[in-house]
Amino acid sequence: MESSPRTAGWFVRQIQHLYRIEANWREHHAGPRLRQAVRTSQSRPIVARIEHALVKLKTSGRPLPQSLLGGAIDYALGQWRTLEVYLEDGRVELDNNLVENAIRPHRHRKKNWLFIGDAEAGQRSAISYTVIESCRRRGLDPFAYLREVLTRLPNMTNRQIPEVTPEAWNKTQLPVQRLAS
Repeated sequence: MESSPRTAGWFVRQIQHLYRIEANWREHHAGPRLRQAVRTSQSRPIVARIEHALVKLKTSGRPLPQSLLGGAIDYALGQWRTLEVYLEDGRVELDNNLVENAIRPHRHRKKNWLFIGDAEAGQRSAISYTVIESCRRRGLDPFAYLREVLTRLPNMTNRQIPEVTPEAWNKTQLPVQRLAS
């Protein structure tokens, strides 16, 4: 299809607009509330425009579902609800690049981990990495955090769990327990 490069280029430009918006508030050190407000006013219309274009392309029958662009459209629409989460919560990033970069040093070990555990081992590893990297991003010692939380957890109710997230725990800690910068 001759228009595929032009169509793909349009989508790339829309995504670039979203990243420029994110870069702007990051440069100004905006908090979650401001990020969400900016996303509502500036990013949401772009995301809606992208979704409308994807649906229109898919229902037009062109490109064919087996083509690269057709596959990309199906994938994007299948992930749409996940994408929209970032519009609703100013704490959520547009992409997972921070996590990808944080776990990259551990990738050399992945072949060693292929056969450890069972089918849920990957999910448990992802949860562990998320908790550890969340601590590191807040300047917390992951070992100190996990030691305290895992000690307290058996005596806690489900309603108390938000009190021990890395973000909440960070607010209650003395500077001594935080990682040295």
